[in-house]
Amino acid sequence: MAEFAVQSEGRSEGIVIKDDWPGYSLDLFSYPAHYSGDLDCVIIPHGVIMDRTERLARNIMDDLGDHAIVVLCVLKGGYQFCADLVDRIKDLSHNSNRTIPMTVHFIRLKSYLNDESTEDLHILGGEDLSFLAGKNVLVVEGIVGTGKTMKTLLKHVEAFGPKMIKVAGLLVKRVLHSSACVPDYVGFEIPNRFVVGYALDYNEYFRDLNHICVISNTGKMKYKI
Repeated sequence: MAEFAVQSEGRSEGIVIKDDWPGYSLDLFSYPAHYSGDLDCVIIPHGVIMDRTERLARNIMDDLGDHAIVVLCVLKGGYQFCADLVDRIKDLSHNSNRTIPMTVHFIRLKSYLNDESTEDLHILGGEDLSFLAGKNVLVVEGIVGTGKTMKTLLKHVEAFGPKMIKVAGLLVKRVLHSSACVPDYVGFEIPNRFVVGYALDYNEYFRDLNHICVISNTGKMKYKI
């Protein structure tokens, strides 16, 4: 079994997957045959992702219930997590006395070439976010690494004068030289390994993979540009 350790203090730390966790064998799961040989292991199965997403939705409902929010979905890696998180929040709104009126806006960040983050960050669709002025904003991101990208994005969003900004991140990597930009709602804290699946990509491949997996060296070479 995976050695997942749930942090007891604060919601922001999420479920910790230890550095020595080898992951699950690919033989235990179904995945697209065209990725045969391209993956090392399954690090987080799809069902576990969905259960954790439901818990995060409940935490968001507890904190932000009865307050209208603008969900700012960070494409492309965050789209699946955002869609599932919004669905869970909607389900909770339909079945409780509290509700969260939501609108959703999409922006795209690009800072990776192959498996390396670059200094050149592009924010597409975020040139004019003036509609966020005075609003409660929930930024939804698939993965946070060093935190530099998220820090730059938050500085950009803050310039438009929102009332409040919260961040939900499915994954946070344990990396050296982190900027300590930790989301308010974290799904999993993972080792510093390059992961794909559940909309997270390597040069646009692997977005069609349901589980979150570790890409193999063969996979990196196969899809390198």
